[in-house]
Amino acid sequence: MSVHRLNDEQRGEEILTVFGTAFGELLAADPAAFRVKFRKMAASAFAFYRGTACLFYHDLDAENAGRGGGRIITGPYLDERTSRVWIHGDLHAENFGTYMDSTGRLIFNVNDFDEAYVGPFTWDLKRFAASVALIGYAKALSDEQITDLVEVYAGAYRERIHALATGAKSDEVPPFTLDTAEGPLLDALRDARSLTRFGLLDSMTEIRDFERRFAPGGGSVELDAATRYKVLAAFDGYLETLPESSLARPDSYRVKDVVGRRGIGIGSAGLPSYNILLEGNSDALENDVVIYIKQAQTPAVSRHITDPAIAGYFQHEGHRTVISQRALQAHADPWLGWTELDGAGQLVAEVSPYAVDLDWGDIDDPEEIAAVVADLGRATAAMHAAADDTSGESLVPFSTERAIDAAIAADEDGFAGLLVSFAHDYGARARADHQIFVDLFRNGRIPGL
Repeated sequence: MSVHRLNDEQRGEEILTVFGTAFGELLAADPAAFRVKFRKMAASAFAFYRGTACLFYHDLDAENAGRGGGRIITGPYLDERTSRVWIHGDLHAENFGTYMDSTGRLIFNVNDFDEAYVGPFTWDLKRFAASVALIGYAKALSDEQITDLVEVYAGAYRERIHALATGAKSDEVPPFTLDTAEGPLLDALRDARSLTRFGLLDSMTEIRDFERRFAPGGGSVELDAATRYKVLAAFDGYLETLPESSLARPDSYRVKDVVGRRGIGIGSAGLPSYNILLEGNSDALENDVVIYIKQAQTPAVSRHITDPAIAGYFQHEGHRTVISQRALQAHADPWLGWTELDGAGQLVAEVSPYAVDLDWGDIDDPEEIAAVVADLGRATAAMHAAADDTSGESLVPFSTERAIDAAIAADEDGFAGLLVSFAHDYGARARADHQIFVDLFRNGRIPGL
């Protein structure tokens, strides 16, 4: 990639410029949150990679320009359709986990759709492949072993896309559930099944005067009357965005309490967030539901997709996040919706009692890693296939699986090699960038901190 021609000082300046564009306003509003975010990113090359989708897409854009693509996205396997697919936008090896779908089934699949957008399907695959290289390096796997893992991912993706494109019935390509998953995916689902709504409520709330309320401390912030009023008005707007099927019991949405939140994830530094406690599907106190309202962010990939029809499709970033998640995820969270607060788009969803992320800490055997990577390849293909003309959204009005299948079929032999080459190249780039970033951070070179 063209970034390799820069020396460390030049690359450092480039990183700071990209950070300024991506994080500038939020960093100025909450420097303390970004100090926490950047300390987490400093811990490892993989943590740095997780937190820098903005840099990744900047580099892909530079690579595209180097090919003479200009503002039109070019590259292997990309045509008018395959460069216009619903994509996850931040597809790395740790963005997978469990959720309970709207039918009550525990599913293991892709999670965290904050960066989702419409763009080239290969960008998701490249982002994942480079994350495999970084995890493999951290586990002291050889370059040859990393190559094998990326080839396994590419092969599993290819096989599943082809099966979906050629009309395989959905029961022939089932989602990962307690009945179908194996290995660490099954472990995560079993862990999720052992969790309870009562356990979640016990960790966040207490019962006062025969009613449940948020407990003080633990990252919750009491709101003044004016802020509380604004949040409740935004909540009323959110209710109008829910599918009719979610509104089975009107009293489910009775608000019991509202608090602000501190201390959310590595990708959400500086974004205001609130929790609302609701009645849930019965009067029983153990069935209360916690939802969160979080300011949605501008997805990194959107800065490099110039089609006005895509940007114009969304009311705001909250709307984009929800529409994208509903498109990419079959039977999404029934509490998923959007609203506005202080003029900014907000994402609203349940704080799920059943969310367990895939834990790579104990996945060390190369054969086990390969089995997991293959499953994640299949999950990626199913996600790309879900989000097309059948999703009810007009932005991608064609069968994505058939378009992707045809593009890969035109150069079957080169597909895995493209991802392998990118994984090694960008994995090395991310490790070098991590060191440059740590030096910038520890020497006080990041503006605003």
